[in-house]
Amino acid sequence: MIKPDFIKKIVLGKIEGTDLFLVDIKVSTSNKIDVYIDGINGIQIKQCVAINREIEGVLDREQEDFELQVSSPGIDTPFVVMEQYHKNIGRHLKIQLNDNTELEGKLLSVGEDEIQLEEAKKVKIEGKKKKQLIIENKNISLNNIHSAKVVISFK
Repeated sequence: MIKPDFIKKIVLGKIEGTDLFLVDIKVSTSNKIDVYIDGINGIQIKQCVAINREIEGVLDREQEDFELQVSSPGIDTPFVVMEQYHKNIGRHLKIQLNDNTELEGKLLSVGEDEIQLEEAKKVKIEGKKKKQLIIENKNISLNNIHSAKVVISFK
C-alpha cells in the first residue's frame, strides 16, 4: 500500500513557494489516492494537473498499481486545515461546536487558537412588536469547533 506520508512529501515539494496548501490526502487499501489542494486565491485545474503529473512521475505503476485524483476539497466540505479559515475571512460560515450547538455568521478574523464570528440574529425584545436584529461578535476557540464550512448563498 502507498503511504500518505510519501504522497504528502511529493505534494509539499511541488507547492512550496506558492499560495497553495495541502488540505488532505486519503489512500484506500486498494491504492485509490485522493489529494485535496486549495489556495488562498483558489486553485486552477492546470495546477491540479501539474500536481497529479508530479505524483505520477514519482510513483511506479510497475511496482504498485494505483488510482490518483487531485482536486480542490469543494466548497461544501468542512474545513480541515487552518489555512481554510484564513482563506474564508469575510465569508458566511456554519459552525458546529463540540456540544452540537450551531452558529452561523460572518468570519471576521482568525487568531492562533480562536476565530471571531459576527452572528446576526433576530430577537424578541420586550416592549417591541417586531423582533429586532442583534449583531454579536463571538470569539470561538478552535478546540471547541467540531466542524465549520462555508454557507453557500445565491443572493
